[in-house]
Amino acid sequence: MVELLGRLEQYSRRFPQEVLVLEAQVGDQQEQVMIFKGISSLLLGATAFDPDVPVLPDAAVLVSLDRLRSPYTPQQPQYLAQGLTPDAVETLLTAAGC
Repeated sequence: MVELLGRLEQYSRRFPQEVLVLEAQVGDQQEQVMIFKGISSLLLGATAFDPDVPVLPDAAVLVSLDRLRSPYTPQQPQYLAQGLTPDAVETLLTAAGC
């Protein structure tokens, strides 16, 4: 998962007009991560100040990814793509050269 997060952060730096919201499974817990302009942040918990500390453990499993238009407004999200599967995320990242 750490490698995937790095690739998604790279993608978000290349496409700053997008906000990515990733849903992952960590053991029996569901986590959400927002990625914008190369920065990952947990939505449901504290994120470490140190950018070298991954927001999710390597054992986390990608469930889905949403692509939204920036700026992100929780009350009126503008989805570009919703519920992307791991295969679709891989295709997106490969096509973007990430």
